[in-house]
Parts: sequence; structure tokens; C-alpha cells
Amino acid sequence: MEIGILGGTGPAGSALAVRLASVGHEVRVGSRSKYRAMEAVDHLLELWPDHQLDISAGDNDYAASAELVVIATPWDAAAITARSVASHLDGKVVITMANALDRVGHEFIPLIPPRGSVAASVQAAVRGCRVAAAFQHVPAKELGDISGPVDSDVMICSDHSSATEVVTGIVNSIPGFRGLDCGELSNATAIEAFTAVLLQLNVRYRTRVALKLVGIEADDAGGG
Repeated sequence: MEIGILGGTGPAGSALAVRLASVGHEVRVGSRSKYRAMEAVDHLLELWPDHQLDISAGDNDYAASAELVVIATPWDAAAITARSVASHLDGKVVITMANALDRVGHEFIPLIPPRGSVAASVQAAVRGCRVAAAFQHVPAKELGDISGPVDSDVMICSDHSSATEVVTGIVNSIPGFRGLDCGELSNATAIEAFTAVLLQLNVRYRTRVALKLVGIEADDAGGG
């Protein structure tokens, strides 16, 4: 599948780009500056010269013209970025992976955007697309290290069952990942906020945690 990543030059976006490309997806890395995107792609290809990674670079309009779009910008730019390329997004599945967080001293504090979640804000900004919230809890460093799998569940929320199905298929195409249907977009509020807990665990135990739920059989989760 051809997948465009808006804000694909940041840690999360570039990590997802290389992981998706490693399993055969065609990835377009986008940025407000196409030259910054080109530099980021060159860096990824230099990091993994022994992999045949199909990653190209351009501005956000270029990335948004892909079959499926991921918004990997900082949380407070997600809806603005989506609105800026709205003409490309009508009818498409759009994945949001940002979490609204702030750091106060040693604590991570979840913030609640006006619509309740980053995902809901993007859906409100571009009503013609089909937003799915996913990948918020996957640690970026491990996601971008394609020398091995990441053992993690990926919780998926959407008001569109067709979007959930498409995103689940993409998630399950990545070794070690399991996509879980977590209901409608209203549940993204809790999922995004929970990232503050995971980050706090990282600080407390000096590690990088990934989310893995027990009690759900593979067949019930739709594979993986």
C-alpha cells in the first residue's frame, strides 16, 4: 500500500516510515519543507543500506496524495496540518498517532484537546476523511529499529469500521504487532492520555515500555 506520512521527519514519523517500508509498503515522507523531508529520507536509507526500502520524500501535499495518510506531527499541529491538505484527504483513511501531553517537572501530564482527543480534532477538521487513532503507545526508537520486531499491541479507534479494518491489516502486516479494535473514536481520549503513564514508567524504570494485553486470543483480535 502507498502510505504518506505528514510530519514524517520527526522521531515517530520517521520510525514508522522505515518500519512500514521494511514490510513492503511504499512510503512517502512529507514535511512543510520538501528539502527537510529529503534529508530525513536520505538519513533513513543510509541507516539501512541492506534493506530495499521504498521511501520517497516531498512536501505535505505530496505525502497527502498517497492512498492512506498518517499524521505524525506534534499533537497541537495535527488538525492544522490535516486542514492544510484537506483537498487530498476526502474519503481516505487517516491515521493519527499523536498524544496531547506536557511535562511538568518529572511528571508527564495528559492534556485534553477541545474535541477530547487529537484524533477527534482531526476528524472534526476534515470531516470527509475516515480517521483512526493508532500507534500512540509504540516506542519510537524500537519502532525505527528494523533489525528486529517490536512485541506490542496497537489499539485502534475509529468511528468508521472500514478504517479500523484497513488499519488492522496494516498493523498485522508488521511482525510482532497485533491490532486491536478498541471501538469508536471517543475512546481515543483515554488511549492518548494513558501514554503519560507509559512515559512515567519509562522514567521510573529507565526503560521503554510497549503495551501488551492478555486474555485476547489471536482469532478474536483478527489475526496477528
